[in-house]
Formats: sequence, structure tokens, C-alpha cells
Amino acid sequence: MNNQEIVAKLWNLCNVLRDDGITYQQYVTELTYILFLKMCKETGTEGAIPEDYRWDKLVSKQGIELKTFYKKLLEHLGTKCHGRVREIYQGAQTNIAEPKNLEKIIVTIDQFDWYSAKEEGLGNLYEGLLEKNATEKKSGAGQYFTPRVLIDVMTRLIAPQPGERCNDPACGTFGFMIAADQYVKDHTDNLFDLSIDEQEFQRTAAFTGCELVHDTHRLALMNAMLHDISGQIYLGDTLSNEGKQLNGYDVVLTNPPFGTKKGGERATRDDFTYPTSNKQLNFLQHIYRSLKADGKARAAVVLPDNVLFADGDGTKIRHDLMEKCNLHTVLRLPTGIFYAQGVKTNVLFFTRGEQDRGNTQEVWFYDLRTNMPSFGKTTPLTVEHFADFEKAYIATDRRAVQDERWSVFTRAEIEDKGDTLDLGLIRDDSVLDYTDLPDPIESCDDIIALLEESLGLMQGVSAKLCKLKAEGE
Repeated sequence: MNNQEIVAKLWNLCNVLRDDGITYQQYVTELTYILFLKMCKETGTEGAIPEDYRWDKLVSKQGIELKTFYKKLLEHLGTKCHGRVREIYQGAQTNIAEPKNLEKIIVTIDQFDWYSAKEEGLGNLYEGLLEKNATEKKSGAGQYFTPRVLIDVMTRLIAPQPGERCNDPACGTFGFMIAADQYVKDHTDNLFDLSIDEQEFQRTAAFTGCELVHDTHRLALMNAMLHDISGQIYLGDTLSNEGKQLNGYDVVLTNPPFGTKKGGERATRDDFTYPTSNKQLNFLQHIYRSLKADGKARAAVVLPDNVLFADGDGTKIRHDLMEKCNLHTVLRLPTGIFYAQGVKTNVLFFTRGEQDRGNTQEVWFYDLRTNMPSFGKTTPLTVEHFADFEKAYIATDRRAVQDERWSVFTRAEIEDKGDTLDLGLIRDDSVLDYTDLPDPIESCDDIIALLEESLGLMQGVSAKLCKLKAEGE
């Protein structure tokens, strides 16, 4: 049984819990508690779990005894253990009311062919489960889930290197950092050509994150553990003063949440130059300030369209970004790739300068939005859709690239437009035929003539009505 088949069977088990009123998100969290124990057994890493609370003890129970033991297990692991085990189970509670349902899930998991799963990688299995949850509309978890293909493209172009500190300040289930870790492994002979100290750095310090939502934080911890990453994943709000400690990074890869702070309050970070209630603008400030000012630290971040044109603080933040960083590329993403269909997004690629002024000289735009198919389950986004963009991005001479979707604006041109970055979209032939539009001057003359004709008719009708009224009297 391969990972895809296991994910499908795990997901179908959710149907068992419908009578218990379990949501999809609760189900995945519940699965995390149970899968952790099973995967520790399969990988021979049960050392951090007390012997009385390991998988074999859990699977030996039935009925009411099982439910009672399971609740005790969750509490013990979340309060008495240490390290990653305690982090995953801290505050854990079960939502499964019926003991038979709990038993069915545990027995089913125990019966899987785990040898095949281990061959494909337990981390990949878990990633598949998280992606299934995010792409299931009813779960509500995928509103801003970043498609795997987009994560991989962003990571490939940013190209994290061994020894670099990478961070995601809104890490969700840790997908960007998993991809960054895999990129480094793929390009360094799976780390075996690094020294022991360098390998330890990659495992324990190279990849870090911060996540606000407790249950999502658990999923991130589990995901990192299954990929042999033990870097710090903070439970907290990057936009609060807790976020001040997140700095000095070589690489930032992220898709921060969109919207405004609840109640419209301003950010609690007291070190932001331009405080605003707009989350994505605050995240943008945090990201470029968190990069090392060494001329090499770089970021790729998914942001909605309003970041490109918002006035007031938005204008000031874009100006500050282009002063402190070289904002060299903006990818205008297609619509429909996120669960929230109307969301229009972009990827901003930038490098922090050594100085805080004059770093952006020109910005290249790639329009992957206009005249593109409607993406969704029936038309998924694939790596082929990004092929031309990647060629343009890595081109030694960007001006030699022949692609109508590829355009450039100088810093002076952007300043003349009021520091807006809502640029680079090509003509949309599905909306208007630009070649058939009438001359604006002739069009105005036609409108004036039509209005004069209409006015004459109205005056005539009015005179006739007055005449009829007079004759009637």
C-alpha cells in the first residue's frame, strides 16, 4: 500500500466520526495524536515516550477502557514529557465521544502496510494528509493553503544553501521550510558532504517558523519531526512584540495570512516604522526587516493585490521596501489557485541591501494571470505553468527574453506612478478587443450628437403633451 492509498484510507475514516460531530480540522489534529505514536514505533524513536504510553499499550485496549486510557495518555504526554513530545500534546483533548470510533481508527492504522509507507517516507505521507485536508473545501483549512507546486517554484528560485538560516514567520504546517530543507538535501548529496557540526546545524537550527494557531502549530511540529527537522517552531504572533526575536535570517519563504487585525486594532509591534491594521503590510515590514543587511539575504513572499496599490501607509511601506531591498521581481499569480476563489495574489522576490537606501533600480513583472485557464480541482496548477516564468527569472540578460508576459519598470517610472506596483498585466483579450475600440474623440462627438438628438425628442414630446392637455381642458 503506497502513501497515496494510505492517505485516502485515513481520510475516509473521517466518515466514522461524523456522528460525533467531528470537523475535518479536528479529525486531522486527532489523527496527529494517534499517528505520532504509531510512527515513533515504526521508526524506532519511542525513546522520548514513556513505556506505559507507547503504541503497543494503546492498541491493546478496547471499549471504555481504551477511551479512558487515551484521555490519560494525552494529558500525561502533554504535561509530564519534554521536548517535541510535550509541544505536540500540550493542551491536547480528544473530541471522539464514541469508544468504538476511536477503536476503529486505531485498529485501522495498526493494520496498514507501514513498510511501504516508510519506503516512500512517513513525512511525505503526513504531507499528503495535510494537503488533502487543505484542498477539501468542507474542512475550511485551505483558504490560503499554498499549492505545493508554487512552494517548490519559490524555493527553487530562492535556492537556500547549507549554513543559511531560513524562516517562515507564518509557517502554517511548515510546508515552506520542509521544501527548503529538501532543496538543500537534493543539492548537497543529502548532506553527507557536510561536516558533523554542519549537519547538526541543518537539523536543529537552519529551518524555523512561527505559527499563531495552536492546532496548526501541532501539525507543524509533527511535520517537522517526520522530516527530521528539530528547529524552533514558535507558538505565537509574529505581529506582536514576540516577533522581534525573529531576525537575522538569510532566507524567508512565506505566505502570511491576509486581512486586518480583529476589531481593526493596530499592530502591537512597537518597532514598526509604519504601524497599520493591515496584516499583510505588517508582515511585509517584518519580513524585509528580519533579513540580514548583507546584500545576499533574500525572500519570496505571497501577498494579495492590495499590497501593491494601497495608499497611505501602504505607499510608505512599498517605498521603504524598495529603499532597503532590491525588489527585482513580482510574479502576478493566476486566480483560483487558493480556496478563496476571488483572492488575487502575487509573489514578491527581493534581496536585502547592505545599505538602507537606493537598492531597487528596476522591477520586473511576470503576468501569469491574464488569459490563463480557471484553476481548480479539474484544472490543477502544474510546474509546466511556471516554466516560462522560471526561464525569464534566471535569464542572464532579462532584456533578451522574448515573452509578452515579461515587462520591466524603472524606479523612476514607479515613483512617477505614486510608488504603485500594480503593474505588468498584459491586455486581456477575453474581456475587450483593444484593436476595435473607437477613437475617444470621435466617440465623444457621437455621444454629444446622441444626447442632442435625445433632448430634441424629449422637447418635442413635452410640447405635444402640453398641447393635448390644453385641448382637453
